Amino acid sequence: MALLDWGLRYGLKGEQTEADKELTNGRVRVCRYSNSTARNYASSHSLQNGKIQSFSQTGNATTDQAKILEQYSSAACRPILFPESHQGRSYYNRGDRHFRSSSRAWKSIVDAVHAKGGIIFCQIWHVGRVSTYEYQPNGQAPISSTSNVLKPQLQANADEPVKFSPPRRLSTDEIPQITYISEMMPLRFTGFDGVEIHGAHGYLLDQFMKDHINHRTDRYGGSLENRCRFALEVVDAVANEIGADRVGLRLSPYADYMDSGDSDPTALGVYMAESLNRYGILYCHMVEPRMKLLEESFETTVSLLPMRKAFKGTFIVAGGYDKEDGNNAVAENRTDLVAFGRLFISNPDLPKRFELNAPLTKHNRSTYYRPDPVVGYTDYPFLEHTA
Repeated sequence: MALLDWGLRYGLKGEQTEADKELTNGRVRVCRYSNSTARNYASSHSLQNGKIQSFSQTGNATTDQAKILEQYSSAACRPILFPESHQGRSYYNRGDRHFRSSSRAWKSIVDAVHAKGGIIFCQIWHVGRVSTYEYQPNGQAPISSTSNVLKPQLQANADEPVKFSPPRRLSTDEIPQITYISEMMPLRFTGFDGVEIHGAHGYLLDQFMKDHINHRTDRYGGSLENRCRFALEVVDAVANEIGADRVGLRLSPYADYMDSGDSDPTALGVYMAESLNRYGILYCHMVEPRMKLLEESFETTVSLLPMRKAFKGTFIVAGGYDKEDGNNAVAENRTDLVAFGRLFISNPDLPKRFELNAPLTKHNRSTYYRPDPVVGYTDYPFLEHTA
């Protein structure tokens, strides 16, 4: 039984053509991609879209399928799309790991994205202790690297801090079971083009990597090598299942989301970046040090440059970027790609707006993570509708 959650994560536009447009100073490009190989399409782009998604009332593709299909296929017009995804489940209305039962419905959505020249990746994640009994099979305890309960957290659209249930500390023998990726088989007939592993933001993999949470004394705790062992075992399992050139990993070594701090985040980030080179995965996607907390950006002299230099594949940065900052990051060779999240939610034609220096529509955070597949997702206007 695979314990890693399923969710949509990435869509990338198809083959480069003469119609491709250079944006602004020629550093951030709007491109069309082919389905040739994952490495070709990812390494040739410098603009990404990070789009926060929620599904429908039951969190799978079979509910309100027509609306969800419209949601993802309409988003396929963007240069690169980031949509989103019961032991690994945490949030109401969020998709769960029972992917097989809804794989036929997902195939129609994936086909619609492909029909518009898009490429779509599937994100897998496990929230670990960021959960409660009600979301677990038979009301059992969430699992984690630790038995320490997460303190209440204020989450999007919540009137008061969310309380979490005490987690159960996984035994050493249980941990390898979580890297079993048998449910990836549906990828082969649903048509997803690849997988991103979510190893950031205080979720299960982060709960093992960060020493503010992981106080274990077995082979999965203590030294940096031991704390990163589980995350790398997951990377290895996914790469062996679907091919390393279809795999990416998202990390946030500097973030303190969900009390997930680390005493030496730079050493953690560099160790993971260097270790990933052994597997030859497509990309490493890291959150900037300035984004330590949700929705807040901090001034800092620390950067991701050591990780950028250590990782040999395509490097993606995310966190608080605007057009100028993104252009500078690419021009200064601090990254290959720049991810935009909130700006892309409220500006579905963000590359065009960047090109024309057009005004940007402000996002409405109160609509994030809602089950409605229209409100906050497909109801933001395109530029031609605002003239």
